[in-house]
Amino acid sequence: MEMKTIIFQLQDEEYGIPVNQVKSIEKLQHITRVPRTVPFVKGVINLRGVVTPIIDLRSRFGLTSVDYTENTRIIIVSIDDIEVGLIVDAANDVVDIKEGDIEPPPEVVDGIGIDYLNGVIKIDKRLLILLNLQKVLNVHKEAETKKV
Repeated sequence: MEMKTIIFQLQDEEYGIPVNQVKSIEKLQHITRVPRTVPFVKGVINLRGVVTPIIDLRSRFGLTSVDYTENTRIIIVSIDDIEVGLIVDAANDVVDIKEGDIEPPPEVVDGIGIDYLNGVIKIDKRLLILLNLQKVLNVHKEAETKKV
């Protein structure tokens, strides 16, 4: 079975998120800071009338922060009816991934813990890291609900 995956960049690594978890990819816009939030939550944006929290993935993963550029994007993702924007260095492309090609994640990638990863995929000479958005966003559900 194939899974369409959005590929984005953080530092020198490429990461993937399944397309079915992505609502949209937006250019960087004004972020309103929210007092007393954890450091990786940069604030909120008003996206087409919806107030959306914004997480800086570099900060979330403990990577060096950099100035935002023309390529910086906000990927709007939806997990368990919660919409969140993820600031990434660039959103590169969409690829089809065969589920059988997903390998278990290494113990650590550039300091990013294994909890945040669903696996890695080798495509040609590229190595893509699949994120586990539930863990990245720290969204917990009482009951495990899987859509079949």
